[in-house]
Amino acid sequence: MRNFLLCTLLVAIVLSSCVGGGDGADEPSLRFVVVTHGQASDPFWSRVQQGARQAGRDVGVRVEYQAPESFDVVTLGQLIDAAVASQPDGLIVSIPDADALGLPIERARKAGIPVISINSGYDHAEELGMLVHVGQTEYEAGYESGERMATSGVSKALCVNQEVGNLALDRRCEGFAAAMATSGAESELLAVELADPTESEQRIRAALRTNEEVDGLLTLGPTGALPALRAVEAEGKRDAVSLASFDVTPEILSAIEGGYMLFAVDQQPYLQGYLPVILLALHCRMEMMVANDVVRTGPGFVTPDNVARRLR
Repeated sequence: MRNFLLCTLLVAIVLSSCVGGGDGADEPSLRFVVVTHGQASDPFWSRVQQGARQAGRDVGVRVEYQAPESFDVVTLGQLIDAAVASQPDGLIVSIPDADALGLPIERARKAGIPVISINSGYDHAEELGMLVHVGQTEYEAGYESGERMATSGVSKALCVNQEVGNLALDRRCEGFAAAMATSGAESELLAVELADPTESEQRIRAALRTNEEVDGLLTLGPTGALPALRAVEAEGKRDAVSLASFDVTPEILSAIEGGYMLFAVDQQPYLQGYLPVILLALHCRMEMMVANDVVRTGPGFVTPDNVARRLR
């Protein structure tokens, strides 16, 4: 992966030199549209957007970012159709629901628009005709998380899902449950509300009171992690319940440093935005593309042993 990123950086420099340095002096010759299910106001997706826009500046590509106001695959499909109608040179999409988004993506391909998928949908990317998928393999990330949590001594955990129906998040919980079961431990799904952190905290608190055997929580993103941290504290179970989460925020890093969380799964959202823009620019300008079906940006694990480097 390190060699791949080095090569990508070198290519970005070469492409940038071909378009006047990518500093805005020249009108971008290409336009890419990024359509994802996550809003740029979300800490995770803001990093995806930052990566995409920086890549656009680096290689002289106009990048437009679009997303529904909330998680809604119907609206997401409509945004993909609108992007296709605008005739971009390339399209970057997340695929939280392959069944719902298959037709809009097919219409993009029939229109001759090259498409790369990011973040979610890696297990459907090939059948949907993606040039490549950029992200982490979600089931495997969930499985590795389950192994780590079981090894830490957790015997009964809740997988806290803030977007049930989002294929990527569902697969994380599936992998987590499989690993816990293999280790002789248990895992149950707990659905919470993405848009309502107060209600999410109350649901987690209720689950902890109802089932006192629960000694572990895995949240699938910052919108679940912060309510979980508050819930464990409010219930006086900081020493009895182990926490872990997907994705990284300053609050999550501080919790790991303070010993309140076991680990965080880092899938590098900045790269999920940056790399597909570079790869599409290569494809459009030089007819080049990596041979991999998936360019993996994770999972990487932030633990008490390495969190200090993230806090610098």
